[in-house]
Amino acid sequence: MKTLREAKIGDTVTVVKLHGEGAVKRRIMDMGVTKGTEIYIRKVAPLGDPIEVTVRGYELSLRKADAEMIEVQ
Repeated sequence: MKTLREAKIGDTVTVVKLHGEGAVKRRIMDMGVTKGTEIYIRKVAPLGDPIEVTVRGYELSLRKADAEMIEVQ
């Protein structure tokens, strides 16, 4: 299982599954990160938190904890 956090800068990955429970999972889905969505990794902060991605045509910053809940391929 590969998570969004493990993806490298410049990669384009596809969401396979969202892990997590309740409000956290709902918040990630509300940001447009759903199964089958393509995500482009734009930047990673020096300490790895946050990760800046492009999803559905807009830029989004995700915390490491949230990125670990997103399974990609």
